[in-house]
Order: sequence, then structure tokens, then C-alpha cells
Amino acid sequence: MEIVKIVGLGLLAGMLISLLRQQKPEIAMQLSIAAGVMLFVLMMARVLRVVEVMQTLASRASLDQAHMDTVLKIIGIAYVADFGAQVLQDAGERAVATKVEMAGKIIIMLLAIPIVLAVLDAILNLLGQGWGP
Repeated sequence: MEIVKIVGLGLLAGMLISLLRQQKPEIAMQLSIAAGVMLFVLMMARVLRVVEVMQTLASRASLDQAHMDTVLKIIGIAYVADFGAQVLQDAGERAVATKVEMAGKIIIMLLAIPIVLAVLDAILNLLGQGWGP
């Protein structure tokens, strides 16, 4: 079972990081980042499968591929920003972590604007109204 490997790796890394943090905090930080990257790599095949399924569903529903690409970018940005913020929090840099999270949210909002406009346009078309007067 894959989850057992993941939890085992996480527990092992956590114990090693706890031991190293007192003696060699810089190595503990590097190990923390390496463990996070290793866990992400272990999940990469699953992530790619989810992306494939989402793209298949989008094509079946005749959704605009540009919107699906935007949704996938948003998901990626959310994960990367969260990972970076967690690493910064582990390093004791909560203020910087908060700024990374805020930057991720702003980028997500900017990317979401075309999707929000498309949804609003679809709703207005269903109601028989358009954007114009």
C-alpha cells in the first residue's frame, strides 16, 4: 500500500529532523525540504493521473481547454505556495510564509478572473441578458 510508504517516509524524516534540529539545524532544514520533495515525487504519477482525468472530463463536457489549463495552473500555484509557506514556517519565518501565501492567493485571483467572467456570461445568457445595455 502506497500510503504506508508515504507515512513511513514522513515518520522517519520527522524523527530524523527532530534529532538533527537540536545539533545541526541547517541540516535538519535541508532534510525537511528533501523529504517534502521526495514525498511530492512519489505522488507525481497520481497527480498526473488526476490531470488526465480532469482533461478528459473537460473535453467530454466541451469545456474550453484554456479554462481547464487555468484551473490546473491555479491548483499548482496553490500547492507550490502552500509547500513554500510550510517550509518557511518550519524555518521559523512566519512573516515571510504569510507573504508567500498572500502572493499565491493574489496570483490565483488574477488567473481566476477569466473563469469568473465566463461563468457570469453563461449565467447572464441563461437569463436572457447580455453584458451590454
